[in-house]
Amino acid sequence: MMSIKEYQIEVDHWIKTIGVRYFSELTNMAILTEEVGEVSRLMSRMYGEQSFKESISEEQQKEKLADELADVMWVVTCLANQTGIDLESAMQANILKKTNRDRNRHISNPKLQ
Repeated sequence: MMSIKEYQIEVDHWIKTIGVRYFSELTNMAILTEEVGEVSRLMSRMYGEQSFKESISEEQQKEKLADELADVMWVVTCLANQTGIDLESAMQANILKKTNRDRNRHISNPKLQ
């Protein structure tokens, strides 16, 4: 298993050797929106009231969802690389922020009991 930092390095290497160069940040933001839309479409069919046009197995559905989630992660990683964000540090700080903020909040919420 690779760390988030290793993933950022691998994406950067791929972009610079196979992808030629990064798309602009604005283009990547548009691509991220498209990829999140694909995740939404799949989730609405897998867990909501919509259905797939063709009959595909549950395993195939999960494979498609996994691929689309990976695409989202890819573009988020590109944006992080382009803007100089260390995602590993950012995610650790974000978990700490959420822990400090929500330490008692959710456990005390009667709606979650």
